[in-house]
Amino acid sequence: MSIKRIGILTAGGDCPGLNAVVRAVSKNALKHGVEVLGFKNGFDGLVRNEFINITNHTVSGILTLGGTILGSSNIANPFNYTLPPFGSPETPRDLSSVVMHNFKENRLDALITIGGDGTLHMSQQFVDMGMPIVAVPKTIDNDLSATDQTFGFDSALAIATEAIDRLHTTAQSHHRVMIVETMGRYAGWIALRSAIAGGGDIVLIPEIPYNDDVIVNAILERKNRGKNFSLVVAAEGAKNERGEQAVARTVAGSTDAIRLGGIANKLSQMIEDKTGIESRACVLGHTQRGGTPTAFDRWLSTLYGAKAFDMVLEGKFGYMAALHAFKMTEVKISDAISNLKRVDPHGEEVRAALEVGMSFGSAEIG
Repeated sequence: MSIKRIGILTAGGDCPGLNAVVRAVSKNALKHGVEVLGFKNGFDGLVRNEFINITNHTVSGILTLGGTILGSSNIANPFNYTLPPFGSPETPRDLSSVVMHNFKENRLDALITIGGDGTLHMSQQFVDMGMPIVAVPKTIDNDLSATDQTFGFDSALAIATEAIDRLHTTAQSHHRVMIVETMGRYAGWIALRSAIAGGGDIVLIPEIPYNDDVIVNAILERKNRGKNFSLVVAAEGAKNERGEQAVARTVAGSTDAIRLGGIANKLSQMIEDKTGIESRACVLGHTQRGGTPTAFDRWLSTLYGAKAFDMVLEGKFGYMAALHAFKMTEVKISDAISNLKRVDPHGEEVRAALEVGMSFGSAEIG
């Protein structure tokens, strides 16, 4: 088919590298004489028909820029729309037909969606309705099984590791236990790899339920060996043996309404109460999403963006760009969202962490 005009949007949580993908898609498209409309704030832009015309000038200088020039939203779900004036949390509406109308009204030949699990699910729903979509995977959690790595993860990992490095010295100086809370709802890749890279003593991840007493004993054993401080790295989605997670709040209308958070403060209080050792919590939160992408993420984002537009030219609709063995390929969106990529409790990375003396707060592991 002849491609004359495409749309592009960034949805879900922001992360380093989004602008680099937008830049690569746009430069590749403009080189082929294809117009590019950048929809504002994820799928919300298609609901409200708000967009910018992207030119080479628009994307000049954004390779190293964090965030997204298009804006994003993780609550603008056209199939369950809750934003005024078209909907509300009390009366959500299905505005998918509005999105389809605006897509056709703007004479678009294809849409490139850049986002994580929620965005991919919505993209597949629109594919099922007949919209020609190519997807690009984005999540700092690195939890999509259909690709070796998502862009944004390396930057988040670098930020978390630097934080652990900095907290190491203050923990040692004051003989404290420092608990670092990283992102990671259902997969513990950021927590595990930053703990390994930063020399964490205890790491808690969603895949391995923890026990308070095991954590306390690990800290006391270190103290008995003359180690008067400890570093605990906990993913926000870590759960105890009863399956309990720290939930900060819920957000109506979001594709994933539960907002996790607070495990670091919870653990800090518990550890101080049971050990008598002064404990402090440090929640990294959105610092992991912000700022300049690493060189690896700039490289990876550029590959994803260039590949995505190539897939549009090839008519690979309903597919997602993917990285396999450092080569770009494509997989069905439906396959990409079927399984999360999670840490294997018996895998090589967990084994390596155990072999250098780390604890997972579990009597079953280690």
